[in-house]
Amino acid sequence: MTGVDLLLATALDAVAGDPRWLPHPVRGMGAVIAWYDHRIRALCRTDEALRIAGAVLAIGLPVAVYMAAAFVIAEAAAFAPWLGHAIGIILAYTTLAGRDLLDHVRVVGLELARGNLSEARQAVAMIVGRDTNTLDEPEIVRATVETIAESTSDGIIAPIVYLTLGGPPLALAYKAINTLDSMVGHRDARYEYFGWASARLDDAANWIPARLTGTFIALAAGLATWQWERVRSSWHILHRDGDKHASPNSGRPEAAMAGALGVQLGGRNYYDGVWEDRPPIGEGTSLLTINHIAEARDIMVVTWGLGLFFALLSLWQS
Repeated sequence: MTGVDLLLATALDAVAGDPRWLPHPVRGMGAVIAWYDHRIRALCRTDEALRIAGAVLAIGLPVAVYMAAAFVIAEAAAFAPWLGHAIGIILAYTTLAGRDLLDHVRVVGLELARGNLSEARQAVAMIVGRDTNTLDEPEIVRATVETIAESTSDGIIAPIVYLTLGGPPLALAYKAINTLDSMVGHRDARYEYFGWASARLDDAANWIPARLTGTFIALAAGLATWQWERVRSSWHILHRDGDKHASPNSGRPEAAMAGALGVQLGGRNYYDGVWEDRPPIGEGTSLLTINHIAEARDIMVVTWGLGLFFALLSLWQS
């Protein structure tokens, strides 16, 4: 993939986002995963069988997605080189989720600013997996800030990394891995065995992007606010608290963001009525307010720019 291709794909994402009327590869992947999950359980009668079936899905879907994308681009390029480039750019655009994240976050902030807690809870429910129906304003802000940090990694920086390394086919394979983890990579009775391979593969795929994101967030904390002490604070919390999260990756961007904002993230969340306590991340020197959503959003945008800059630099040098 060329630098121009990556720039055009990023511009498409920034301008168009993810229109719900437009067919999207990730929704197709989700349909395949749901179909396989439903069908395979009629055949698997033991935990080991579910583990094997889950491993087949975890490996098979990303490989199939990679091959399909590479085939489509190659066939289009054989027909007309410009068509191959165009399809590659469109497919690359579908792997990026920066604008979609911004749009969702903006709605949460608007509803909080209007004092509509019920609407804000519904808006934040669109981007988090936890129960939101009883969240107060600080908890809505915490959920939003945590999601901004995590999604900056797996929705922006990770796709840029894989687009740089292997073009649209590899980035789409990454999205397949990420979608698998979000749908079946849960530590509950239904997916403990079936989703194990998907969760581990997602951990591996996000290991480098999550650490890059943490570093970029620390740099962006200064660039977005011109308060350079935030860089030091973000860097400190990133390295002190980055490994406190249950996930080997999610804690990195969360810790960097907590340090950048001077807040404490983590704490008690409810999932389907069952509570889960997460270790505190950050110093907690400031109460969480609606202003932190705007600050986190600005840091996310600058992080997006940093990721794109270094990707273009890498592509240019190669």
